[in-house]
Amino acid sequence: MPKPQLLHFLHVSAFNVFAIAAVIATVTAATVTLQLKEAPQFYNSPDCPSITNIEDDPNGESSVFCSDQAVHVAVTLDSAYIRGSMAVILSVLQHSSCPQNIVFHFVTSAAANVSFLHATISSSFPYLNFQIYPFDDASVSRLISTSIRSALDCPLNYARSYLANLLPLCVTRVVYLDSDLILVDDIAKLAATPLGDNSVLAAPQYCNANFTSYFTTTFWSNPSLSLTFANRKPCYFNTGVMVMDLDRWRNGDYTTKIEEWMEIQKQMRIYELGSLPPFLLVFAGNIVPVDHRWNQHGLGGDNFRGLCRNLHPGPVSLLHWSGKGKPWARLDANRPCPLDALWAPYDLLQTPFVLDS
Repeated sequence: MPKPQLLHFLHVSAFNVFAIAAVIATVTAATVTLQLKEAPQFYNSPDCPSITNIEDDPNGESSVFCSDQAVHVAVTLDSAYIRGSMAVILSVLQHSSCPQNIVFHFVTSAAANVSFLHATISSSFPYLNFQIYPFDDASVSRLISTSIRSALDCPLNYARSYLANLLPLCVTRVVYLDSDLILVDDIAKLAATPLGDNSVLAAPQYCNANFTSYFTTTFWSNPSLSLTFANRKPCYFNTGVMVMDLDRWRNGDYTTKIEEWMEIQKQMRIYELGSLPPFLLVFAGNIVPVDHRWNQHGLGGDNFRGLCRNLHPGPVSLLHWSGKGKPWARLDANRPCPLDALWAPYDLLQTPFVLDS
């Protein structure tokens, strides 16, 4: 039955059908509450170093977020991907040898309900070391060009380019993780990847991929653009899993370099894939390669149909549902892919939804 406050709309002209649908959606959204379970608490092994300095801070709070003994992890956070983000947290903690030494840095839209997101995380992970950083969408929205999939155009997808500006200056290294993945190995191993004397990023790279396909003919036919890869051996890498030296990023002003390529994209279409190509333009050929086990990506299928895929050959430390299909959506629709069963144990959803009276 329709809600009472909507009855008087039922006899209006067809012209107002969309208005009615919008009202129904608003009323329904206001009464649906996501119910997430509290996760178990995980404790450090005896040989884990302390990440607090009691002499500097009796409460141990501020020193935690600046500790170089901590593993700093950055994840974006929004209501659409909240279940994915919570699964990331749980998987990281569950497989860490020093889970109490992990500090999460969550980046969310400045327009988001930060208090709600903070309460949601605290409810499921009351012991978690974390901070939330609002990201000003307007700072990047003017630079975003439409891509092959609308979800890729969300300003929050570009927040990874601004981590050096958002996180405290005392955070010098961070592991960036997308919200559609789970770890099945100790993240400290990934975080400890040596970056050498000059490298800013480390990530699994895939030199067998057709690198030219990530850019348009307009790009490759313009020497002033394509020569950016001169003296480099560029390979594709997925930006959903990266170890980042934030000091080197700041010193090299790499946010500006990425923005400059986005400005060019606004003038002439040189790529199709959202936030990935600017990273490739700036960093491809100059990153530290990480073992492929740390990004078994593409489990969400392609960007159009999101069909089921198998794992790549080799060992697995991280499973990544990059692509259109997300495991929580496929599970909810009762149309899961076989590998979605590996994500399901980390899903903290208690019930699909509860309708408030």
